[in-house]
Amino acid sequence: MKEVQSALNTAAADDSKLVLLSAVGSVFCCGLDFIYFIRRLTDDRKRESTKMADAIRNFVNTFIQFKKPIIVAVNGPAIGLGASILPLCDVVWANEKAWFQTPYTTFGQSPDGCSSLTFPRIMGLASANEMLFSGRKLTAQEACAKGLVSQVFWPGTFTQEVMVRIKELVTCNSVVLEESKGLVRSIMKVDLEQANDKECEVLKKIWGSAQGMDSMLKYLQRKIDEF
Repeated sequence: MKEVQSALNTAAADDSKLVLLSAVGSVFCCGLDFIYFIRRLTDDRKRESTKMADAIRNFVNTFIQFKKPIIVAVNGPAIGLGASILPLCDVVWANEKAWFQTPYTTFGQSPDGCSSLTFPRIMGLASANEMLFSGRKLTAQEACAKGLVSQVFWPGTFTQEVMVRIKELVTCNSVVLEESKGLVRSIMKVDLEQANDKECEVLKKIWGSAQGMDSMLKYLQRKIDEF
């Protein structure tokens, strides 16, 4: 998260017109590393839960406050925070093989990345609840139909399709791109910041509780048993 924030802060200050966010390999993002979390929480649950919630708050706020367009090329599975940040970006292109899932309740966590606000706005309350409560997995085409993704491209030509469109975008005037994003985003900014704060307070509460720790441990044990 810190590395992504650093890259965005650098891009905010340089003469680039936009940011292209993608990943190397077959996975876009698996979300938070719960093994790392549990190791930290066993030291001092209250202190570490506050620190982790603050880290997520800062990470998400970096996306909310970023003025240049963020274009995302989802090359593979996007899970948890990897999926929830997508509505904070401006254009999302997906590989046909990508899929999207936010199985928060499965591992004893509440929504993050402003998904408690953005998912219902984008796909409607019923579909959002299926993803946030039941962890429904969406294919790339389903995510596109629900408005989470802008377009879906064939795996064999995914990179080429993305780069053709990026080259078209960078021919636009940088001021026009920034101002256009500002017009689209300005009405949502305060709501997003408030949603991020509320989500992080709930996460801090869950992670700081014995029940929250127990839920994460049970989830990891199930995964070990499945393996």
